[in-house]
Amino acid sequence: MIEEQYPDFTITRMGECRIPSPLKLGGFTHDDHRVLFRTSLASVQSAAAAGEEPPSMEIAGPRKKIYFDPSKLRCGIVTCGGICPGLNDVIRAIVLSLYHHYGVKKVFGLKFGFEGLSYRYGHEPVELTPDTVEGINDKGGTILGSSRGNQDVGEMVDTLEQMNIGLLFTIGGDGTLKGARRISEEVTQRGLKIGVIGIPKTIDNDILYIEKSFGFETAVAEAKRATSAANVEATGARNGVGLLKLMGRESGFISATTVLCDSNVNFCLIPEVPFTLEGFLGALRERVEKRGHAVVIVAEGAGQDLLQATGERDASGNVRFADIGLFLKSAISDYFHDLNIELNLKYIDPSYTIRSLSANAHDSAFCLLLGHNAVHAGMTGRTNMVVGFSHGTFTHVPIPLAVSGRKKVDPDSGLWSSVLSTTGQAAAL
Repeated sequence: MIEEQYPDFTITRMGECRIPSPLKLGGFTHDDHRVLFRTSLASVQSAAAAGEEPPSMEIAGPRKKIYFDPSKLRCGIVTCGGICPGLNDVIRAIVLSLYHHYGVKKVFGLKFGFEGLSYRYGHEPVELTPDTVEGINDKGGTILGSSRGNQDVGEMVDTLEQMNIGLLFTIGGDGTLKGARRISEEVTQRGLKIGVIGIPKTIDNDILYIEKSFGFETAVAEAKRATSAANVEATGARNGVGLLKLMGRESGFISATTVLCDSNVNFCLIPEVPFTLEGFLGALRERVEKRGHAVVIVAEGAGQDLLQATGERDASGNVRFADIGLFLKSAISDYFHDLNIELNLKYIDPSYTIRSLSANAHDSAFCLLLGHNAVHAGMTGRTNMVVGFSHGTFTHVPIPLAVSGRKKVDPDSGLWSSVLSTTGQAAAL
């Protein structure tokens, strides 16, 4: 994980909260309620020895007083990047919380990502009410549509001004959060009172300082169904190999966690742990000769050093990866053919099926709480922040910290050690 020794979790606020909250609750979260970033005794002792306060994050939740007057507030919601299970759940949660908890009656959905904030595309905003979001949580994708690519930040803030939007909710991953940061910086430069709150959406679970993002649980559950199918195919034929490609451009959390859900997986290849083609193929042959079958999971960003890079980038500026799944399918087939060893290989790529699912029960509940806590944060005038989750608690994380790197699987961590113990594969291939 890329992080400062003592990261600054200070959250930007637009001003003093003077308006009593309309929420009728038995208890509110106080601003001094915080959760430690690192909870080990050693880390606390290290900070104390250095004369530093251990790094900690604000705990999310409703406050007694709020910044915005709900009767005058207009809000916007945007969904960006690839689709992911739970997007509609978050949209619904935000709308219902604004409407029922705070009495905000003007909420607009901005169509097709940040394009909806640019006049160039002509996308008309959609007014969102409890009636318009009824039942959308049962559907995959996003009712607002999504897109990739940067838009002119000046034009986007112009649109927010023209619509008199006081609070913008951006639902997306690393690229979306970087866009939200740019909007927040432009708002500050202009001296405007517009809050920007991020909700972390990344199926790869790769946002820094956030333990879990929505859609991840659903993705792992569906990936397990795919590994089960791969195992059935592999065990149902002589020298059967089930090869499964899963999401994970830079981080292998889905692949690693799926292995722990299905002990039938024999090899797990992720971006964080390099491997050689010769080492992998040799280990695969030994496995097939010994046990008669094998199941292999490969994350989409794994083994890119083995492939011919195109140098192309998508609309968001991400490098277009070569297809490691098809590459390994061909390499495995050729290797066994050259050795004159019978092989029955089945290749499975469920990526788009997984992305388009509706959220499972666990993710749906998680999305509801993310949406609620995003609204609570926004109503108190907090800005340039993303709702996080750490040590079982919803938190506030500054967007600049969240986009300062990518969260990755640590090859020396207990997670990866558990993967190696489960698969039985060598630490180095």
